[in-house]
Amino acid sequence: MFERQTRRCRQAAMTLIEVLIGMVIVGTLASIALNSYRGYTEKMRVTQATADIAGIALALNRYHADNRTFPPSLGVLGIPIPTDPWGRAYQYLPIDIDPPPNQGQIRKDKNLNPLNSDFDLYSMGPDGQTAKQLTASKARDDIVRANNGAFIGVAANH
Repeated sequence: MFERQTRRCRQAAMTLIEVLIGMVIVGTLASIALNSYRGYTEKMRVTQATADIAGIALALNRYHADNRTFPPSLGVLGIPIPTDPWGRAYQYLPIDIDPPPNQGQIRKDKNLNPLNSDFDLYSMGPDGQTAKQLTASKARDDIVRANNGAFIGVAANH
């Protein structure tokens, strides 16, 4: 009788190896889910920055229509300017103004052509670093407005 009980307990109990295998499976699934979540949140941040840039650009164009020039800074617009999804201020440079800015301040595409002829508006992206030319590694993750608003998105995709 004691032998039957011992056999039944062994069959009902999980071995240490079974527990470890279960923990490995759960850990693998958790890491896959965490990576997917990180990718999703980063896409949402890019989408938010794109929408913010489009909204600010609309306000800048309204200002230009009323005043025939672009403002010297975003603060002049009289609207609340959000920070980018990474907590930093959006970068703005009026280009179509008198006098125009120094050519060294204007951001350029891979062919060294200016991104915009009216104004430059962008977020420095997740790393918080940027460069004047989009092909530079520091600028690849920036969220930019290019071609006078025809393109708004990640610099690497421009």
